[in-house]
Amino acid sequence: MAEGELKLLGIWGSQFVIRVKMILEQKGLSYEYQEENFANKSELLLKHNPVHKKVPVLIHGDRAICESLVILQYIDENWSGTGPPVLPANPYDRAIARFWAVYIDDKLLPLLLDTLKAETEEAKAEKIAGIHAVLEMLEEAFKKCSAGKAFFGGDSIGYLDVTLGSYLAWIRAEERIIEAKLLDETKMPLLVEWENRFLAADCVKKTLPSVERVEALGRVLIAKEREARLAK
Repeated sequence: MAEGELKLLGIWGSQFVIRVKMILEQKGLSYEYQEENFANKSELLLKHNPVHKKVPVLIHGDRAICESLVILQYIDENWSGTGPPVLPANPYDRAIARFWAVYIDDKLLPLLLDTLKAETEEAKAEKIAGIHAVLEMLEEAFKKCSAGKAFFGGDSIGYLDVTLGSYLAWIRAEERIIEAKLLDETKMPLLVEWENRFLAADCVKKTLPSVERVEALGRVLIAKEREARLAK
């Protein structure tokens, strides 16, 4: 690759890849996208992420950056004068944004996966209650971080918006699969209003997969999980 060229290695349904795509689009940066297959990982992926062998990987010229939240910060710093900022300018606000981003990935993702894997109604109800608790906490975080503005970071989509927003298709798809409300307008009205604004943005429309496509993938993963359990 020539110096300055960008290439993103990813998988279409990955929340971590989706958020990087959103910020690349938000910044107006040109990049080449390579879809990976975890059953047959490319030599490029193995070369540029030999530690975890996972996506996303952003290749900038001859340099590779791994881990989605690290990539978002790299894009923000390297193209600071291009497009809206990704992270807040104030050091304290930046620290708070980083805190909540880690919270989202540490708390929300495991609960979403565990809910799909739940074998009893009681176990499913427990996991759903856990998701509600996390989203209600994020409702309060939005109120504080946005300070009455449209997005977590203010007037434009930024770091926390894409971190949580990358889960939206999965949350809505999972609601269909488990037949239960997760992102509930009665419990999280601010987040639902934020969701509507977020989904209307061009950078989101171009990158977030449809709920229908994610739902189909989710049902395939559930079937494989059940087959694996029965095979034991």
